[in-house]
Amino acid sequence: MPWEMTDDVETFAEAAGKFLRSRPVEHTVPLTLVDALHRHGRHAFGPDDPIFGVWRAADGGVAGMLLQTPPHPVLFSAVPAEALPAAVDALADRPLPGANLLARDADPFVAGWRERTGVMASVRMRTRLYRLGTLTPAVPPPGSARAAEPRDRALVLRWTTEFLAEIGEGHSDTETAVDEWISDGGVTLWETGEPVSMATRSRSEAGMVRIRAVYTPRPFRGRGYAGAATTAATRAALDAGAHDVVLYTDLANATSNALYERLGYRPVEDRTVMEFSS
Repeated sequence: MPWEMTDDVETFAEAAGKFLRSRPVEHTVPLTLVDALHRHGRHAFGPDDPIFGVWRAADGGVAGMLLQTPPHPVLFSAVPAEALPAAVDALADRPLPGANLLARDADPFVAGWRERTGVMASVRMRTRLYRLGTLTPAVPPPGSARAAEPRDRALVLRWTTEFLAEIGEGHSDTETAVDEWISDGGVTLWETGEPVSMATRSRSEAGMVRIRAVYTPRPFRGRGYAGAATTAATRAALDAGAHDVVLYTDLANATSNALYERLGYRPVEDRTVMEFSS
């Protein structure tokens, strides 16, 4: 069975929307990506065209999806085993910088991709998706939380840029993204006379909100500010009606994984982000 491929986000959303909304926790990233493409156009993440794919089960229902918004890796949902070699065929003519898959699916797809294209492959990051169970905040450090305002724009922009640099990622239009986050009330600052930490969150999609970036500048680290900012951002999401609050961590960062588990976040799935090079 071949993948149904398209470069049109509306066609993809019509085909895969119900599937994505059926499991908003696991599909947190594609849901927010599709939302961004709807609002900002097909080149929201870069100048090259995105591509989308749907895999159907024998009964015709959607059983998996893939999408790529260049210059980012191709992103897979959970898919049946037979969909992975078929994805190699479907994407063979597309230069991929990498792939983001469930940990169990990384080796089969990468083996096929390497054989087909001859590229080198290496693990860029191993991540874990967490979903909030019961919020169990620690005793807060000195200070208080507030939503970022337009007057905080320069600070949020600088911290977002520093955060992306630390995790080795970029954004095609960070300024526009920051303006949108602030206008949506999606940036929480923890301050002690001055802002010392930040947590940002996504718009709600199918009752799900994702904590995006948690960042504390180096001079303020180790004082509990990141946990306080995350707790405040989580509460804000719940107060706004979110049914599920989720976040991703780098599995190599034991400190952040332990922090989020203490706050009440529970593991859902592990993913592997691969990087391809010639």
